[in-house]
Amino acid sequence: MTFFSKRDLYFQLFENHQIVELTQFVYFKDHNKETFEFVLDAAEKISTNHLYPLLIEMDRNEPQLINGKIKVHIGMKDIIRRFGEDGWINATFSYEEGGQQLPNVVHQAAGFIFQAANYSASVFPFLTTGAANLIRNFGSRELIERFTPNMYSGKWQGTMALTEPDAGSSLSDLSTTAFPTDNQGIYKIKGQKIYISCGDHDACENIIHLMLARIEGAPLGTKGISLFVVPQKRVPSCKDNDVLTQGIYHKMGYKGAPIAHLMMGTNDSCEGYLVGEPNKGLTYMFQMMNEARVGVGMNACAIGTAAYYASLAYAKERPQGRKLTDKDPSMPQVPIIEHADVKRMLLFQKSVTEGALSLLLYCSKLSDLIHVKNQQEKEDLSLLLDLLTPIAKTYPSEMGCLSTSAAVQVLGGAGYTTDFPVEQYYREARIHPIHEGTTGIHGMDLLGRKVLIKEGKALKLLLGEINKTLEEAYSIPSLLEKGKQLGFYLSVVQKTFGLLIKKSSTNTEAYLADATLFLEIMGIIVISWQWLKQGIVAKKALDENKDPRGFYMGKIMCLRYFFEYELVKVDGLSKRLNSDDQVTIEMKKEWF
Repeated sequence: MTFFSKRDLYFQLFENHQIVELTQFVYFKDHNKETFEFVLDAAEKISTNHLYPLLIEMDRNEPQLINGKIKVHIGMKDIIRRFGEDGWINATFSYEEGGQQLPNVVHQAAGFIFQAANYSASVFPFLTTGAANLIRNFGSRELIERFTPNMYSGKWQGTMALTEPDAGSSLSDLSTTAFPTDNQGIYKIKGQKIYISCGDHDACENIIHLMLARIEGAPLGTKGISLFVVPQKRVPSCKDNDVLTQGIYHKMGYKGAPIAHLMMGTNDSCEGYLVGEPNKGLTYMFQMMNEARVGVGMNACAIGTAAYYASLAYAKERPQGRKLTDKDPSMPQVPIIEHADVKRMLLFQKSVTEGALSLLLYCSKLSDLIHVKNQQEKEDLSLLLDLLTPIAKTYPSEMGCLSTSAAVQVLGGAGYTTDFPVEQYYREARIHPIHEGTTGIHGMDLLGRKVLIKEGKALKLLLGEINKTLEEAYSIPSLLEKGKQLGFYLSVVQKTFGLLIKKSSTNTEAYLADATLFLEIMGIIVISWQWLKQGIVAKKALDENKDPRGFYMGKIMCLRYFFEYELVKVDGLSKRLNSDDQVTIEMKKEWF
């Protein structure tokens, strides 16, 4: 049973990203490499003993809505409580709040282990982390004291309630309304929300929704949206708060975590408590959403990783055929991993997942540095993280669909059956290009906003970081050509971006029409950069005769694969982005 590689995770954290450097800062000074390893060992133990054993069972026996309450797998109650008691939910928070001041990058690495073991089960506690984080950052002292302790302990579930039937990703059109009452800060909430992850279930005593709504009379659009705490049961009375579960969505994957349709205020008695100031709800919620977007990328990467190791194990054991040079039918068959095309599919999975993991951990480390650096450095790091967030969310999500498909293909017909877990991973991967903003939305966010902020400063910062890696690669003879290759394609993307910018001033629709392709090309460049970084570390380890040499050689081979098979896709994408043919704009609906 292998659903992730501890060796690779340690390589990423301690050799590639050198996260022990964080312990020089006061906030993290009580930690060291040993405490980080202890945390990761604990995550592996919980995953192996409690999460992974329920992976298939939770998929086969999905939650059901019975008499107005969603029933989830009986094992979730113990898992959620365990996460609370062991301090996982608030591990990154300060000592004063009962947290461990654990770096986010270590917390994300532990989350990666949980998600690889059982994505559905891992969702429950970390949704609560995000919801509690909003309350502690923007809520009053009263709200913090009333709600967060039981959220930290795992007694209460936290959610993010944004989406509505007629609004979807267009949050400016949401219609859930908050009506003022005689009690300051308390509003009557009326409306409905859909697709609310863990929006109702019987594994916790209460569900605490962080909900977007428009105060009666507030401005239209996003400027009139406020944020509210809306508990399923009132606190401390435990009385019903008129939050009804109208339905449950049955999904193609990710079945163990319930997705609810909620109705608020059917009996005009749903109370919500204002978080922060009126009309600033979307600003507050974006904090959780941006954190969640990197988390979605990690979820996708974890599922892809589990699928990779399942297909790798099968490929090593499944005999079929002989090498093309062997014509003697009396000779024994060879394991399919001996065939070049199977190795191609395995290299594809390995390069996608390990490249994405490197980027995601890099982003997580940036968030830790933002927490402890001085103001000027904080601003630059924040710009860089903002730019990388849509890439870190989208690349693992989109490529996770392809890499889990490759895992199914490695198994052939067996991969299409429920006898092996790869078909489940394939289904579970598909949600991530949709979760927390679709790929199209992130493409427009990157090209329409992120690359333009402060006259393109964020993009300049990223180019500066990539060029540092290129300079280091140029000094290593065996990596010189790879450095030149990435440098060439980086210049291609820069020229392409320059041509796109010219369109932005005259034709905004044409500028953004292929924003998704620009996001794709940036994903390839950034992951290539992460592979060159890994290659540099691996080459130095090989020169120093570090063990295991096979591990480091695997890194070098993956670097070669990614540059030969994936980086070259920039050619076709840049050609399309440079074209003046606007077929998607000119196509009319009646011609379909």
